[in-house]
Amino acid sequence: MTSSTTSVKQVMLNKVSLMPQEEMLDIKKDSKIIKIGIPADNSGIEHRVPLAPLAVEMLLKKGGDFEIIIERGAGKGANFSDHQYSEYGARITEDKAEIYSADIILKIFPLTTEEIALLSGNQIIFTSLHTNTQDKNYFIELMSKKVTAIAFESMQDNQGSNPIVKSMSEIAGRSSILIASEYLSNVHKGKGEMLGGITGVSPSEVVIIGAGVAGTFAAQTAYSLGALVKVFDYSVTNLSKLQQTVGANIFTSTIHSKVLLNAIKTADVVIGAIRNPDRMPNIIVTEEMVKMMKPNSVIIDIGIDQGGIFETGRPTTHKNPVYIKHGVIHYCVPNIASRVARTASYAISNVLAEELLRFNKSGSLIQYLKQNPGIRSGVYIFNGVLTDEHIGLYHGLFSKDIDLLLAAL
Repeated sequence: MTSSTTSVKQVMLNKVSLMPQEEMLDIKKDSKIIKIGIPADNSGIEHRVPLAPLAVEMLLKKGGDFEIIIERGAGKGANFSDHQYSEYGARITEDKAEIYSADIILKIFPLTTEEIALLSGNQIIFTSLHTNTQDKNYFIELMSKKVTAIAFESMQDNQGSNPIVKSMSEIAGRSSILIASEYLSNVHKGKGEMLGGITGVSPSEVVIIGAGVAGTFAAQTAYSLGALVKVFDYSVTNLSKLQQTVGANIFTSTIHSKVLLNAIKTADVVIGAIRNPDRMPNIIVTEEMVKMMKPNSVIIDIGIDQGGIFETGRPTTHKNPVYIKHGVIHYCVPNIASRVARTASYAISNVLAEELLRFNKSGSLIQYLKQNPGIRSGVYIFNGVLTDEHIGLYHGLFSKDIDLLLAAL
């Protein structure tokens, strides 16, 4: 372990052992009004916004204790105007310092290091967590601000499912097939094939790796367009559920390297739809397997934000979504749902608005986390203490279980 890691560990240990309850983040005790800041995303990568205008209206009417501050142009990518937000009670500002000093920050794309520097500290942050794209210093800087950070990918509801992941996976699954269809066409210098074929012409072959939500909706969409669909997964239960949902004509198989390789060699499209619960790379399709694919076939890796399942995969953007490796078109955009930003924003907004109302009702952050185990599962930093074991192990940082921290309060 390096000296920097040791010093970070010691700081974390001291913080945990000496942290009195009165110093824990407790917004409701400090202020009658909870300020929610929604920054604009200037990366050019993300078009979704965490709260739609109607959700702003609902929060201000039902919550009562909220002030919602939105950076000018934050909703533009989802076709929500500043006027719509102000009509429903939000305050529009160009002052980034004011946005990043709010009690609660809502942002779809992970905070950049520049944005972390703007944080005033002791705040609640709701964002995505693209683990594979963040380095060790990123988490150290975030911890130094003593924030409580909650990841969309890990938030759960009372039934134990991930509502935001589920809705985004549905969008990504459906969209992946439509994207594949585009890149098979001549417009994008593809093979010049129609995905489903026509009468007298064989349909395209689509291999989907993963039978979860994204895989199921991808299979359903591909099948409805007339493609020959093959689905692989580690879980027989997931495959059975998919087959019942989509239809008995779907070929399914557990993941065996030889069977999968044979399917990939004849496939026109291969969709990676497995999300690793550890949020780390999970290579299933090796570079040697990619080399055996047909020229101008298409790979789409839905889970590239977690490292993906293709050895040849690397994150791309909506502006430059594809690259060609070994003659195969790779589409590896981390936020596919941002292609339909308005629909995706409504889906995310529905979840976050409900959580904000629940937070307001609970009276404090501590009570909110104690009463909602699903939200606790999404916390990866609590008041500056890393609580995600996987991140800790991956980057050599000390972590502490969130339940143990809360038990002492």
